[in-house]
Amino acid sequence: MNFQQYDLGQQKRGSTAIVNAAGQRRNVRLMDSSNFSAYKNGRKHRFYGGLVQRSPYRVTIPRDGHWYVTVDLQGMRPGARVRSAVRVEPGALPLARSSSPGNLSAFRVERPPVSADDHGRTWNVFISHAGEDKASIARPLYAALAGYGVEVWFDEAELRIGDSLRRKIDQGLARSAFGVVICSEAFFAKGWPQYELDGIITRIVAGE
Repeated sequence: MNFQQYDLGQQKRGSTAIVNAAGQRRNVRLMDSSNFSAYKNGRKHRFYGGLVQRSPYRVTIPRDGHWYVTVDLQGMRPGARVRSAVRVEPGALPLARSSSPGNLSAFRVERPPVSADDHGRTWNVFISHAGEDKASIARPLYAALAGYGVEVWFDEAELRIGDSLRRKIDQGLARSAFGVVICSEAFFAKGWPQYELDGIITRIVAGE
């Protein structure tokens, strides 16, 4: 029997064999190794495919393994020649799953050098916010970061009665490695948040 064979090698389930055959009618068989051997020797065999009347024909590989494709004209015009080509298209990637939030201790960031205050203190993060955003955003953010062991400069935690507001803010800005700015209409309408933002921008411009 006149046929063309294509050894697809090891293939993954879900990949697609794409068969292009000249002419309109061809027998296409996708077979594993044992059935391909039986087919070549004229024995009973199982396959995926059948009589194909249009090209290209696509057949999905049902499981992992070694696969073959054959194209023949059995039962059609005597003396006709088989002309075909086969390629394999990989299947879809596995379903992507979002990673669950991990502990911040797994993250490593090279902290910019900062000098300590008079009490030997430095902070990882300075939170700049307007008072209107304290309850809904700033305070929960502070609590969450502190829960991960992050040293946070937060006005409620750092300011005491009689403290110089400007001096304490300047100390916090100068001795924090990173700044977090909570932007809102209230933030841009107030002076102190603008002052803090200016301090953060100044450090960025200075390469700190």
